[in-house]
Formats: sequence, C-alpha cells, structure tokens
Amino acid sequence: MRKVLTYLKSYALWIVVCVALLFGQAMCDLSLPNLMSDIVNVGIMQSGIQDSAPKAISEDAMKLMKTFMSDADRKRTEEHYTFVAAGNPDYTKDYPESANKNIYILNDDAPAMGDVFGRAAMTFMNFMKESAVQSGQQSDAVSDSASMTEGLENIDFAPLYAMQPQFDQMPPEAFEAARATASAMDESMLDQVGTVMVRQFYTELGVDTGAMRSSYIWITGLKMLALTLAGALATILVGLLAARIGAGIARSLRHDVFARVESFANAEFDRFSTASLITRTTNDVTQVQLLLIMGIRMICYAPIMGIGGIVMAVGKSVSMTWIIALGVLVLIGLVLVIFSIAMPKFKMVQKLVDKLNLVTRENLSGMMVIRAFGTQKFEEDRFDRANGDLTKVNLFVNRVMVFMMPAMMFIMNTISLVIVWVGAHQIEASGMQVGDMMAFMQYAMQIIMAFLMIAMMFIMVPRAAVSADRIAEVLATEPSVKDPEHPQSLEGKAKGRVEFRHVSFRYGNAEDDVLHDITFTAQPGQTTAFIGSTGSGKSTLINLIPRFYDVTEGEIRIDGVNVKDLTQHELHELIGYVPQKGVLFSGDIASNLRYGRPEATDEELNKAAEIAQAADFIAATEGGMHNEIAQGGGNVSGGQKQRLSIARALVKKSPIYIFDDSFSALDFKTDAALRRALKENTGESTVLLVAQRVSTIMNAEQIVVLDEGRMVGIGTHEELLKTCDTYREIAQSQLTKEELE
Repeated sequence: MRKVLTYLKSYALWIVVCVALLFGQAMCDLSLPNLMSDIVNVGIMQSGIQDSAPKAISEDAMKLMKTFMSDADRKRTEEHYTFVAAGNPDYTKDYPESANKNIYILNDDAPAMGDVFGRAAMTFMNFMKESAVQSGQQSDAVSDSASMTEGLENIDFAPLYAMQPQFDQMPPEAFEAARATASAMDESMLDQVGTVMVRQFYTELGVDTGAMRSSYIWITGLKMLALTLAGALATILVGLLAARIGAGIARSLRHDVFARVESFANAEFDRFSTASLITRTTNDVTQVQLLLIMGIRMICYAPIMGIGGIVMAVGKSVSMTWIIALGVLVLIGLVLVIFSIAMPKFKMVQKLVDKLNLVTRENLSGMMVIRAFGTQKFEEDRFDRANGDLTKVNLFVNRVMVFMMPAMMFIMNTISLVIVWVGAHQIEASGMQVGDMMAFMQYAMQIIMAFLMIAMMFIMVPRAAVSADRIAEVLATEPSVKDPEHPQSLEGKAKGRVEFRHVSFRYGNAEDDVLHDITFTAQPGQTTAFIGSTGSGKSTLINLIPRFYDVTEGEIRIDGVNVKDLTQHELHELIGYVPQKGVLFSGDIASNLRYGRPEATDEELNKAAEIAQAADFIAATEGGMHNEIAQGGGNVSGGQKQRLSIARALVKKSPIYIFDDSFSALDFKTDAALRRALKENTGESTVLLVAQRVSTIMNAEQIVVLDEGRMVGIGTHEELLKTCDTYREIAQSQLTKEELE
C-alpha cells in the first residue's frame, strides 16, 4: 500500500487545494446550523434584535432600568450612553417618537452592554414577582419563569413610569434579593429577557420591529444561501479534482504495471498467471482509484466535520454532549462488529476474481477444443462454480453493508428523539432556546455522519489495500533478466555467429537442470537445426539466445560478445524470431509484417511474403496486404498464421533467424518450397531451426541432436545417421529406407 501511495507525491499541490476547499466547505456546513439558530432565536423570538442592550432608550425607560441596576452597572451605563434632547433631527428618522421624547443613545465605541440590561430586566421581573406574591395578587407582568418573556411582551410602561417616584423612595436593600436572583440565572435567559425589554423600548420610540424582524430573517437567510452555494461549489471542485487525481494515479499505475510486465522474462510469467496480471492491471487499479476519489473527500472532510461539530455542539449546550458521546460509542461498536465480519471476505474477493478471469480466459481461448470434446456442460459447471463462489462472497459482503445503513438511520433518529426530549425540558426550564436545540440536533447529525464517513473509509481501505498490495507485488518484482550496467555493443556490425559454451539451465525452484553442458557454434550463412524427442529441451535452448531465460551455467556469445553484456534492445534487434505458436496482432497484414521494422517498403513486404510462401493467399484475400487480421489472427488458418509470422521475421532482415518449430503446420510441399526460398534469401544470416520432421532439417549444414536435455549428437544428416543412434531412430521412424539413402 505504501508503494502505491508514493504516486500521490506528484499531485501534492492539488491535494493541498482539495484539503483547503474541504476545510472551507466544512466551515460553511458548520455555520449553517448557527445561522438557522439565529433565525429562530433572534429573527423570530427576538424580532431581529441581536443585542439585549438598546441602541436608543427613552429618558423614562432609562430611569426605570437604572433603578434596578447595581451601582457598578449604573456607572457603566452612564459612561456609555449619551443624553439627546427631544426633536434632534439626527435621530427622528430611526426613532420617530424621539421628536417628542428625550432619549439616550449608546455610544459607537461602547463595549457590550447586554449583560447590564439583562440583569436589570431580570431584577425588575423578580422584584415585580416578589411584590405580587407579598400583596397576594397575580402580577400582570409575570406569573412564573416559563412565561417571563410573554409577560414582558404585554407590559404597559406608563403605570411603571408613574411609579418611578415610589421606586426612587425605596432603599437600595429592597432590590438586593431580586438582583441576587437575577445574577445567579443563566446568561441565555438574561439575554432573552433583555432583548424582549429592548423590543418594548424600541416600540415605545416608534420603531417598526416587524420590519426589523423581516430584515434580519432575509439577511440571515441570504447568508445561509451564500454559504450553501459556496459549500456546493467547493464540493463540485473537490469532486472534480479528486476524480482527476484518482484517474491520473490509476493511469500511472496501469502504465507502470504494464511497463514492468513488459520487462518480465519468462520466469516472471511463470510466477504470475496471465489472468492475475489482467486483474491487477484493471480491477485492482480501479479499486485503488475509487479509494482515492472517495478518500480525498472523506478522509479530509470527516475529521474536520467531526471535530468542528463537537466544538459547535458544546458551545450550544454542554449538558447535552453526553447524547453525542453515547451515539458515537454505539456507532463505533456497530462499525467494529461489521468490520470484523466483512474484512476476511474482502481479502477473498480479488482472488476469486482472478479465478473467474482464469476460467473465462481458458474457455475463450480453448473453445474449439471444448467443442471438439463435447465438454461444454463441464465447462459451464466449472464457470458456474467460480462465478457462484464470487457471487456468494459479494452477496455476503453486501448484506452486511446493507444492514449498516438502516442501523445508522436508527441510531440517528434515536439520538434526534433524545435531543428533543432533553432539549424540551431545558427549554421549559429556560436553560436553552428553541433555535439552540435545533442547531444542537443538526450538529449531532453532522458529527454522526462524520463518524459514518470515517467508518466507510475503514471498510473501503482494507479492500483497496489488498488491491494495492497486489499491484505493489508486481511493481516490486525485479525482472530476472536485466540489462548490464556497462553494456557492450556490436555497433551494427554483427555477423551473427552464435556460440554456446558449456551451457546448462534449470527453471526457477527446479531441482535438476533441463539442459546439460551444451556446446556448439552456429556459423553465419549456415543453418543449424535442432531435433529431439518431445521434452528434450529444444525450445528451451532456443529461448536462451534472446534471453527469454538466462543460462544457469556457461555462456552464450554472439560474435564473441556474451549476450548478457548486450542490452536487450540491441540483442533483440539482431534476431528475427518466429515462435512455436504463430501470434498475429489485430490490424491488417501489412501492419503485422512491419511489426519489427515499421519503415519497410511495400516491395520488401511482398518479397518476404513470397519467401514465406504467403504471397498467393494474401493476393487471394479481398484487401491484399490491407486485409484485416482479427484479434489473435482468428480469421486465418494455422498454416497461414505461421507463414505470416515467418514473413514478419524476414522483413526485419536480421543477422540471426530463429525458427522454433515454425514449419509444423505446413504441408510437405510448402515446407520444401519455403526452405529453398529461405536458403536462397537469408544470405549470410545465421539460421537456427527447431523441427520435429527430419525432412525439414536434413539439408542443414549442422544438426544438433538433443535427448533429455543433453547434446547426444552434432553433424550433418549423413554423419548423424552413422554416428548418432538417437537421430537414426528418429529418422527411421519418419522416412523410408530409400529416403534415408
């Protein structure tokens, strides 16, 4: 996983941009509940009045409020309010009744005064309540703490102003009990009472409080809309950037995996199956890409929302934070249970995908054999088993994940009910406002959703980690065949002399060698043929020359230079290779023939086709050289495929030609004609020919006979008939006595 994550370095700047955008989005999302709370508390409940200290107050109201202030609060008020005589034109527009009344205006540089007026208003309420109780009457101003604000909204100040001389006559001690009770109350309650009093003061001065309410709600609503749009824009940008980052890294991973696979020798292909390499290049890379796209958003966004939501929720109500803590603990427990159940299955999925791909690939490539043996039902059952195993695991994982969502919704709804229940009691006790309870509920949902996103990442990461490890395994596999640090070069002057010096070879992890002490020299201008029984090591020996495998002991030299001292590119440029099984690529005939030499002319293509005995059937096709070749050469016969493969090697004009049993699909007539043409046109090139038929190689200048990986004979056809029993047995099994003579 760590190796795959190193690909993020090249996108570090964009990741930082994503984090910044996510932080901005989180701030927008966290601000919305606060603004919603302000609309309810300030806009609706307080008529848009944000401060419990009035910006303007009549002279009579000021005298009344000072009566219930402490000496310190009274001094602060006198310092920060300025007396304005009635009729001052600077204030009559905002406060129409100031034309007839003296007022006090709060100074622009004054500090927050809400606590002063809040305590004064609450002291007034407490004093009126105590007075009503003592007189045995119900106060018109207030009946109990739950209806304080309602009582203030209906209060008539005129009788109170008339009672001002009586208040002035009372000793200061008369208000101490009411003032002490007010000072002990929650600040939010003092603020509520203060703002209701301020609204009454503004109404007294002719202010349209209905317009204030509408204005505040509109402005706050527009702020919410702006924040929502900003958050949506951040979401879109993060989604776009995350998609580009994920796609870019996926592209780089696929490129590097493909490049590494291209550098593999046959030993590495023996370790990784073709189906597994395809899965790793496609499905596994897709899993990592999905993790990056989701992870860039969730991994960064969820912690910000979780931590920010907790801070905001605590600011709204410390006493209810236990609800969030309980919900988070239940959520974590649920996720851990689901994680422990699903995690082992995630590790199985990719292996089962490998198995399904393997079965599918074998069925498609071996369809003719399957039909010939009538085993369609067996293969269908085999596919059904692989498909069923994968389906069962996926269904199990999906059932576990499906259970998670309703469980999460149940937890969220339960928490909402608990918040409403507890919050309602606190509102009744004047310990919380309605808007704050609504905001707290939203913050709780945001916190739970943040933990849910983190939980989802804990589920996604293991599956992607399995895929990332599989990709990293390919990337970390060093090819067994490497270019030398200080390569030699034949500088384009190679003659093609191939020399084996005491070469032995064994496959990886094998106990015994498959080739033992092979020594011979193939001269330019001559054909060196290899023959032997099946499994004698002919193809293995040939594959050592282009370094598909490296020799275990000894060395192979071309013009005196060890093949290990040449770069693989230069070595392969020296060789025209025709594999045992002809392989063609999708395209047309011309593109296949030019595969090793793109600059080849049409004349050179036609000449190579004539030598390979392919000109007639190419001319017979509708498009000639431009006739389309299906994937894998499916629209040509085995013999045609071999002849086109031979023509492709001839177009390259290499000093060395290797034919690995490349004439097996040709009839005897075509075989003979092709060998004659090769002899006439390969010039000074070295021809190395593996064959099963003695008739194919009997005219070779040198024949190497192999038996169980050992060289048991070397010479011409006539010499080997006399000196090599193995060759004689092969020849006698294929040719008549007259043909041998």
